[in-house]
Amino acid sequence: MTYIALEEAFIIPEPAVRQAPAPMRIRIRATDQYAGHCARRLGDFEELRLPDMDAHGIDIQVLSLSVPGVQADTDAATAVAHARFANDHLAETVARHPTRFRGFAALPLQDPAAAVAELERCVRQLGFRGALVNDHTHGRYLDDREYDEVWSALEELGVPLYLHPGSLPYDEWHVMRGRPEMYGASWSWQAETGGHAMRLIYSGVFDRHPAATLILGHLGEFLPFQRSRLDSRYRTLRVEKPLERMPSQYIGSNILITTSGVPAPEAVQAAVLTVGADAVMFAIDYPYEETAEAVAAIEKADLTPEAREKIAHLNARRVLGI
Repeated sequence: MTYIALEEAFIIPEPAVRQAPAPMRIRIRATDQYAGHCARRLGDFEELRLPDMDAHGIDIQVLSLSVPGVQADTDAATAVAHARFANDHLAETVARHPTRFRGFAALPLQDPAAAVAELERCVRQLGFRGALVNDHTHGRYLDDREYDEVWSALEELGVPLYLHPGSLPYDEWHVMRGRPEMYGASWSWQAETGGHAMRLIYSGVFDRHPAATLILGHLGEFLPFQRSRLDSRYRTLRVEKPLERMPSQYIGSNILITTSGVPAPEAVQAAVLTVGADAVMFAIDYPYEETAEAVAAIEKADLTPEAREKIAHLNARRVLGI
């Protein structure tokens, strides 16, 4: 069995140094052991990453700039420069290992027109397979009508947009007050990113851009398991402009999901039952999660051989054109 992993992070020391400090929403610091584990692997490609891939049958990692990425920049011109720097660095890495790595572009969404230009450059000139953004850009979500040109470019280029959780504070939810354990990947990121995706559905982004593909990690940020409820509640609402389809019908068609960060066979099985094997793709969330556990979740899940192959690599080859 070969695997293509879609949500695999890297960092570059130089832009991080030039970038203004970003207040992270994560309120509890990781253990020193875990922080050191991730730090050694985020900036590495050859010494640790490739041997880890070889040991667990990972054919290809699709690399993307880790949080907060260029979404942290407050100045549009700075974001454009940082995105170009990061994407060029990634392109050089992919060029050194063209059979093992692919890239998702970082986009300076502070300037939608510049984001389109950078997306086109990355796909057409650098050979990237799509883009990844870290949730909102200073409170501006992707249903903003000024981002329609970004969605049109994604459609024209035939590449997906991976919507990843962010780490910049925007809302203070009272439900998390006094409970810093809930911030970040333990709960709030899934809820926030799933909410962002629901904004895209309800605002009609996929009605205006029917060929657009959004990818959500972490088995869809809670959404696949709420599909029936989304529809039952939508039927009770008076909306200004009705959707062309029921909300659930965008999940599994325009919205695809990956297994990143949820190395649980039973959860993978449930996701396949909910959205179909054609809508689920493998991911690790390297180096934040362990490759061995991510692979085991697929191999131990009660799936048909055909479904397992689709999730492991065939869907990614189709969606990303690999």
